Parts: sequence; C-alpha cells; structure tokens
Amino acid sequence: MIGIPADAPLDTPQAAPEIPSPDDATPAVLVLADGTVLRGLACGARGSVCGEVVFNTGMTGYQEVLTDPSYAGQLITFTYPELGNTGVNGEDLEADHAHARGCILRQLSPRPSNWRSEETLDHWLVRQGVVGIRGVDTRALVRHLREGGALNGAIASDGTDPAALLERVRAAPSMDGLNLAAKVSTREPYTWDRSCAAAFDTRLQPRPDRPYRVVAIDFGIKRAILERLVAHGCSVTVLPAAATLEQVLALEPEGVFLSNGPGDPAAVAEGIALARDLLQQSQLPVFGICLGHQILGLALGGRSFKLGYGHRGLNHPCGSPGSVEITSQNHGFALDAASLPAERVRITHLNLNDRTVAALALRHQPVFGIQYHPEASPGPHDADHHFARFVALMAERR
Repeated sequence: MIGIPADAPLDTPQAAPEIPSPDDATPAVLVLADGTVLRGLACGARGSVCGEVVFNTGMTGYQEVLTDPSYAGQLITFTYPELGNTGVNGEDLEADHAHARGCILRQLSPRPSNWRSEETLDHWLVRQGVVGIRGVDTRALVRHLREGGALNGAIASDGTDPAALLERVRAAPSMDGLNLAAKVSTREPYTWDRSCAAAFDTRLQPRPDRPYRVVAIDFGIKRAILERLVAHGCSVTVLPAAATLEQVLALEPEGVFLSNGPGDPAAVAEGIALARDLLQQSQLPVFGICLGHQILGLALGGRSFKLGYGHRGLNHPCGSPGSVEITSQNHGFALDAASLPAERVRITHLNLNDRTVAALALRHQPVFGIQYHPEASPGPHDADHHFARFVALMAERR
C-alpha cells in the first residue's frame, strides 16, 4: 500500500503521494473468500489490502466510521449510494488516523459542498493510505453478506491478479480469536479535558465544581466518548488496554469506564481479568460500551459469540420495559443471554431486531454496560442519558 504515514495530521502537506484526478479510471477489484469477484474503479490510495468485509447502513458519518478504532482490520461497505458529498474536516475525526483498512463505495463525490469541508474524501483516503473501490453494486454485495455472513476479502487497485488475491484472502485469519484491542490501544496514559469538538453541539454540558475522576481503559476508544464524559462533568485519565487493577486504583478514581474496540472480546484476556478484579475487589461504579460491555459480561462468566453479519448503522432500535431508544451500533459479536448469571445480572435492554443483549446491569453493584453507542458520532442522541447515569452513580458515593 502506498501513502504517507497513517497518523499524519489533517493539514500535512500533500506533496506525496500524488492525488488522483477525479476522472481517474484506474481499475480495482474486490475478491471475497468464497470466490466472488467484483470489479470497479480505484479510489483512495493505490495498492492492495485484506480484511473482514462488513457493511454500514448509516446515511451519514463516513468520516467518523473510517476513523473509529472499532473498524480496525475491516473493509467497510457503505450502503448509502454516494459518499464524499460533505468532504472531510478536522473536527469529526474519532482518532488521529483512519483505522478501517479499506472502503467499498457505490459512488464517490469529487466536489464536496459543505461549510465545514477542508478537503475531499478521496484526497483524505490517499493521505491516510486507505485503499478503496468505487462503482460497486453495494446493494448486491450487502445482500450477499446478509445471506452468507461477513467474509474476509481483499481490495486491489495495483493490478494484483484476482487469483493471487483469493489465495491471500483464504490464508488470512478470521476475526474470531483476534485481540485487535491490544493493537489499537494507547501505549501511554494520557488525560482528556476537551468536552465538545463542534461548537454547535448544544447537548447539556454541566460543569461541577469538582469533576468526577474517571479512569477509562482504552480498547479502541472513540474521541466522542471522551468528549461526552467530559461534557457530563468528568475528568478522564486514559490507560492502555493492559492496565492492571493496581494501576487503576493508584489514580484514586471515582468510576471506571471500559471502552469500545475491535476484534473478538473473548481474546482480550487482560481486559477481562481487569474487569473481574474490579467486580471482586472494588465497589467502584463501572460503565462499559460495546466491547467494554462484552468484557463485563465475560468477566461475569458469560460467553460471547460472533454475529452473522453484525450490527453497524445509526437506526437500530433497542428496548427496555416501557421505552425504546434508536441507537448507533458497530459490533460483530454479542453476549449469549443464557450464559449470564441471572442471580447477579439483569438484562435491561434488548436489540429489537434480533433480541440480542443490548444492555445489562448488576443487581448489587453500581455496574452496567450497553452494547450500542450513546455518544452517537454519527447517530441519534437518544442514549446520551447513559453518561448521566454513570455520573449519578459516582455522585451517590461522594
């Protein structure tokens, strides 16, 4: 793959690599592990890349999706028919660089029209080293994935023969058993104190005289989550995925947050061990989102399993008795409800499409997890109240 370093900031001079013309007709190919071959045109960086092919049904938010660490190791099929019409800006990044390995599009807009746009999506993909293919019938591809499940695949725009790509794809590891959280996590602790990336975000942002001290464990944390924690009155210290109970308690937190992240939750052994230690040796409030929610379930003795094609989009309904939230989701694994110990755990929300576990809470400890993304970015704000719920648990103990 060609391109400048993936962690280059948005305003890095673009002397190299060369930016393709919007009219460039370089051929590209997508090869799936089952032998399916789809042909299209290149976009983004030129090269070849292999990963798990998944699809996202959101109508917006491609920039946040591409930079979300939870998409590490994946080739994202965007079901919305045109991408790039709002360009790319420096405020909506969920990480310093793109984490998706590749993108699959129907149509790419060469001329964005948005007051916040700073460059085209194609330019940004090139700078980030993300290999893409456009001109693909994404509806047909999504139907194929829904029927057969998520598959490994490869995108090539460098002339690599499809037969050679198929060999590479079939030799690639499955997402099952991969601890990708260890690869995307921060290497060093850091603090976060920024509450809102965009000035027009009008969600409630209380400012207590004494912020609540939160330790966040980074399994692939999104910036929007950190921003919402701060907006709800928290002071956040972020620790690596391999943090121990001793390292957490040394910071004297009032609450612990377990973040989202990529890969198989059952493979994140150090995170599961930390969650188990927290549950056994402290009475601290604990809040988990997505992978963090799954890690909580595994620490309680539950089991996780891989979904056929995952939940990735902005309009997934989740329900608790008497209420429904429309939620943003991005996960390929879920908790097995029957494996959770009923004497300790309440399943508080279900995904209303397939009845999988969407949220849980402990009966006798201030601990809860949700499978979906209350920070949105992109998505609806229905679930933002879960951050306030976490803060309330900390406030009760002051």
